[in-house]
Amino acid sequence: MTTFFHSLQRLLFPFAAIVVLWAGPPTLRAEAPDSEGKIPSYTLTATDRLRIAVYQEDDLSSIVRIDAKGDVNLLLVGEVRIAGLTVREAQKAIEDAYRDGRFLRNPQVIITVEEYAPREVSIGGQVHSPGRYPLPIESTMTVIDLVTKAGGLTDIARGGAVTITHITPDGKKITTTVDVDSILKGKAQAKANDTTIQLQPGDIVYVPERII
Repeated sequence: MTTFFHSLQRLLFPFAAIVVLWAGPPTLRAEAPDSEGKIPSYTLTATDRLRIAVYQEDDLSSIVRIDAKGDVNLLLVGEVRIAGLTVREAQKAIEDAYRDGRFLRNPQVIITVEEYAPREVSIGGQVHSPGRYPLPIESTMTVIDLVTKAGGLTDIARGGAVTITHITPDGKKITTTVDVDSILKGKAQAKANDTTIQLQPGDIVYVPERII
């Protein structure tokens, strides 16, 4: 019986080798895992320090920091705007830059966040604990989450007119008004979109006082 199995192994070995040869090159992950094996999903922002690797193009791989305009400066393609994008979206933006510039036919880019930028938002006005609060790295925070962290609205808060001010990389201010009171109380007039607005680093939330 032992002789039979040895003969069978010798017979099948060439075919096993063929299977290995046809396995093809390894498939790259769309996003690079962090030190804990998680895939970064948060939005990239200015001063994030990134390791950008281009598969089989070691000369193009580098460690860069996103500048105040939201760009990274890369070999051959120059500045690429990636602030405000997820890791996956930023990888695609850089791949498109190399492909559209005809530098690489099929670039494959992997981004790893080496150092996260300070991520804070602030809230002022009529909440019980105004101040600055850190944004989570691997999850999102809405204005409702922030109001809750700040102890909730005061008795004289005008919760229907809470403002979120966001400053873009080019210095432009964008202000959005959210009816926090209707969301918290589950009123019918609450807008569905208001519950999904995600705060970005540097956002300023203000809760005005109700006019009595």
